[in-house]
Amino acid sequence: MAKPQSHAFFLFLLLLLVDACRPTQQNQNKISFNDLAVLADIKDSLTDIPGSNFFSTWDFTSPDPCSTFSGITCSLNRVTILTLGTGLSDTPGLAGFLSPSLSNLTELTQLILYPGIVTGPIPPQLGRLCNLRVLSLTNNRLKGPIPSSLSSLPNLHTLDLSYNQLTGSIPAGLFTELEQLKVMILTSNQLSGELPRVVSAEILHLDLKDNQLTGTLPLRLPSTIRYLSASKNMMSGPLNGLQSLPEMEYLDLSMNQFSGPIPSSLMRPTLSSLFLQRNNLSGGVPSPSPPQSPSSSMYGEGSIVDLSHNFLTGELSTVLAAVETLFLNNNQLMGMVPEEYVKSVYGGSTKTLYLQHNYITGFPLEAGMTLPDTLSLCLTYNCMVPSVGLMGCPASAGGQLSRPQSQCVVFNHGRPMP
Repeated sequence: MAKPQSHAFFLFLLLLLVDACRPTQQNQNKISFNDLAVLADIKDSLTDIPGSNFFSTWDFTSPDPCSTFSGITCSLNRVTILTLGTGLSDTPGLAGFLSPSLSNLTELTQLILYPGIVTGPIPPQLGRLCNLRVLSLTNNRLKGPIPSSLSSLPNLHTLDLSYNQLTGSIPAGLFTELEQLKVMILTSNQLSGELPRVVSAEILHLDLKDNQLTGTLPLRLPSTIRYLSASKNMMSGPLNGLQSLPEMEYLDLSMNQFSGPIPSSLMRPTLSSLFLQRNNLSGGVPSPSPPQSPSSSMYGEGSIVDLSHNFLTGELSTVLAAVETLFLNNNQLMGMVPEEYVKSVYGGSTKTLYLQHNYITGFPLEAGMTLPDTLSLCLTYNCMVPSVGLMGCPASAGGQLSRPQSQCVVFNHGRPMP
């Protein structure tokens, strides 16, 4: 009878031992001393703008900062996510500067700074955060160059430095050395210089608009890219590198100095948002290459193409006939508008069609048909006297209904205006 009692007593001692070795709740949640010191540095370098109370929960006497500090997420006593600011529209955000000691949060996977007036440079030391996947420092007043050390972040997926005051060129390594990078947003800074000849990172979303970039497009872009914007820069040259991008859905190269023809590969419905306005592009509106079947060549709801304010010539091809919002104004297009466009307008597929300030000679109306009330159609200042397409014109179209006869004779092969 002693053996069962001895065995039960042994199990009781073993359970006591296991329980003694199990970390207490306090030890489980206690943040590492190293990370706590970094958080103290952050609070010294940043402050709430009046009206913001982000740091009100950062009480360093708290036994459990991982649970009580706003903006931090911990795993195994280490800070893994740090979000600075609330991001709420009714709070003004933070002021101050980014502490270089942020690089000591070595388990950090996400560093997010919400809009505010944080100034100073981006600490180069952030390049040591080898676990970092998201770096988002948007809508502040950060200055200086983008540190080249960010090209050393092997796991970086998203880089968003938009709406700051960053200067200098974009480190080439951001385009070539970050194998995991999928999203890069550098919008609305003061970045200059040229893009690399080749972008080898398999980026999905690249936004460089509203900077001071010069030079040409890269000769090779990743076939994975779906969104590309480099509008409002000072880039020039032909539209290179855009021929083999089957995943592209959004392309905005407007307000630059690009020249030459529009690649035929851009004339496809899957590229449903195309903005090439206000460049120096020439030639005609190309047909898709290779030709597509009727079922696959129809643009759908929400599609928009803007080729306005260029030097496009020739008669209008039918490739854009079903685009919902289409801007072809302020070019040198001539001849009759193809019937496919007229049918699309009457059928309601095309809701906006701007053709003003060209050399078009006719818009073949269908007898007895009325235009939809929701249509915006503008045909003024062409080589015709429009009977429709007046009420939908913007103020910038001017008040003249037709071009002077002398201009029309030159551009329409000697044919007088109807």
